[in-house]
Amino acid sequence: MSPQQITLNGQHVRLEPIGPQHAEDLFRVGTDEAIWRYLARPAFTSLDDAKGWIESCMARNEREERVQFAVVHQAEGRAIGSTGYLDIDRPNRALEIGMTWYGTEYQRTAVNTECKFMLLRHAFEELGALRVCLKADHRNVRSRRAIERIGAVREGMLRNHRIARDGANRHSVYYGIVDSEWPAVRDRLQAILTP
Repeated sequence: MSPQQITLNGQHVRLEPIGPQHAEDLFRVGTDEAIWRYLARPAFTSLDDAKGWIESCMARNEREERVQFAVVHQAEGRAIGSTGYLDIDRPNRALEIGMTWYGTEYQRTAVNTECKFMLLRHAFEELGALRVCLKADHRNVRSRRAIERIGAVREGMLRNHRIARDGANRHSVYYGIVDSEWPAVRDRLQAILTP
């Protein structure tokens, strides 16, 4: 199992390796602090800030630490957020889906569901993953509900896992999907995505 930079196509969105060509679009949608409230960095303050973040993602991609994607809206033809594979454990065929964010107008739409479907399908069906995990700040009820909605199993909480940007003790709620659960999760996601 070795995740690589790849393009994944869906009906609503396309996931493609993040690059400098996405900077203006991501800056435009990434200036709202509400998007970043529970993430490790603040909202973009300038186009150069967005470019710097993209460069750091690309460097991690090159070192094969992560695979960070730009989320491109198919109908609009522009990047509207980002998501990726992180905490890649090749020997144990496990990884995490995370560092996910979208512009506010794309939240609570089919975008997140389709992104998760494509990432999970690629992980289980093409990479041979045995386990995919997702985590959320315990205070981030919206993200936790979205993770539960796709059928991931809550596995526990790491207390005082991180010090959040606001200085609070972040407890990380962990969810997982294992390979034997993937067919049921796949069917659930396909049903949600079918109009």
